[in-house]
Amino acid sequence: MTQVASTSEIRSQFPALARTHNGFPVAYFDGPGGTQVPRAVAEAMTDYLFHHNANTHWAYPTSMETDEIVERSRQALADFLNASPREIAFGQNMSSLTFHLSRTLGRGWKPGDEIIVTELDHHANIDPWRALERDRGLTVRVVPMDIESGTIDLKDLENLLSNRTKLVAIGAASNALGTVNDIKRASSLAHSVGALCFVDAVHYAPHNLVDVKDIDCDFLACSAYKFYGPHVGILYGKQHLLDIADFPKLRPAPNNAPDRVETGTQSFESIAGAAAAVDFLAGLAEGNSRRERLEAAFSELHHRHLELLKRLWNGLAAINGIRIYGVPPEGLRTSTISFTLKGHNSEAIARALAEKGVFVSNGDFYAATVAEKMGLVEDGFVRVGCACYTTEDEIDRVIVGVRELL
Repeated sequence: MTQVASTSEIRSQFPALARTHNGFPVAYFDGPGGTQVPRAVAEAMTDYLFHHNANTHWAYPTSMETDEIVERSRQALADFLNASPREIAFGQNMSSLTFHLSRTLGRGWKPGDEIIVTELDHHANIDPWRALERDRGLTVRVVPMDIESGTIDLKDLENLLSNRTKLVAIGAASNALGTVNDIKRASSLAHSVGALCFVDAVHYAPHNLVDVKDIDCDFLACSAYKFYGPHVGILYGKQHLLDIADFPKLRPAPNNAPDRVETGTQSFESIAGAAAAVDFLAGLAEGNSRRERLEAAFSELHHRHLELLKRLWNGLAAINGIRIYGVPPEGLRTSTISFTLKGHNSEAIARALAEKGVFVSNGDFYAATVAEKMGLVEDGFVRVGCACYTTEDEIDRVIVGVRELL
């Protein structure tokens, strides 16, 4: 049986966990908006800035070292997604990369062509494609969300497909509700009519190890700051597509993939930090290769998170006036729960919990359509997300804190 670091061993690597607020140790449940960072990630970024800081592709040591760091980082993220380093590009964040990709793909499409999105998605995977509807006369079709379960039915996606469909844009998991979609099936459906498949894996990647080969998606985006890294985005694309896609770029800039995807000078310290985040996760388990260690670590973390999720779900569900959204723990979901409490404003709940050192987020989390469908435009949800450093005691503090509001 593969050994995986204990929760206490993991917590020792996060300086942020030493913080107190009003005399309480801080419990961070804001991971779906951005996790805390282990010491090794900050050290990798500082080391780059102190000892290797330069721009790329020049004939002196720090520039060549920067080139090497970028290449090593591409390999680390390729291992994280089960891809090739030539299929990994970096950018400011997932939203910027998705807008960049949408403009690129839109250059080859014409009025009457169709894109399919879903009501369940973060708007970073809706609005870039909506912009093409406005700018290039394309038509956007929308897969509806089931309000009761907070899920989508891929039969609805199948019914929207036609020979005019150019792209299916789908989230792997809802950042608002935690529900998980069958993205492998969605990709297969897209390909059945000759369309491309783009996957937003921002909320999925911290909880389930991505395998782009198994999914067979054409493009996928995620953000390192959701899995213990710095603020930087990652775009995967099948190499032959990155080679031929008409990315907007400066004429003197490199024309080889994946460099041609990356507009302007990148945040090289963040790229180094993203690789360190992958190595942090891989370092939690034993194995021969980085990918094997990641598989072992994610398997054990998934088991731990499921136990925390059940504890949180059951504890909140026992409180009068609570409504928890999405499928229950035994369904396909991440360890993120969103809820409302009758008679209580979501921001007021978040503020009250913060006074006791429990940090949760509230609002619509840019999944605005989800909030609209749920009738929560004005108030939104309270969102509680478990991370690798979350403990049972912290779960209990959430439950007690909410109960005390009554």
